[in-house]
Amino acid sequence: MKIGYKVWIDSDGKAFGEGPYRLLKLVEKTGSLHKAAQVMGMSYRKAFGVIHNAESRLGITLLVRKIGGESGGGSKLTEEGKAFLEVYERFNNELAETIEKIYNKYFSSLFLSKKSENT
Repeated sequence: MKIGYKVWIDSDGKAFGEGPYRLLKLVEKTGSLHKAAQVMGMSYRKAFGVIHNAESRLGITLLVRKIGGESGGGSKLTEEGKAFLEVYERFNNELAETIEKIYNKYFSSLFLSKKSENT
């Protein structure tokens, strides 16, 4: 058995969580919000809304968007966006470790005793 959980940053509503994080990491990788949205199976409009909502609720600009032209458009993380993702990653990793420790503290002996009863 393992613990499952969902955590997000809230600022008068859901501001940032796993979905926006994954979307931004894909933008970082592909250089395009449109391509990132396709990979995640969502429309560009939905992806744009997710990022716009996060930016509005967090009060920071996460992406710089370049409208198409001769060399085409694209998106990239702002420096503030990169810094935010780094902090979010560290936070999320520490959170996962802490939740796992707490889960084990309360449930590991329960499951170990059930295993020994069955053997």
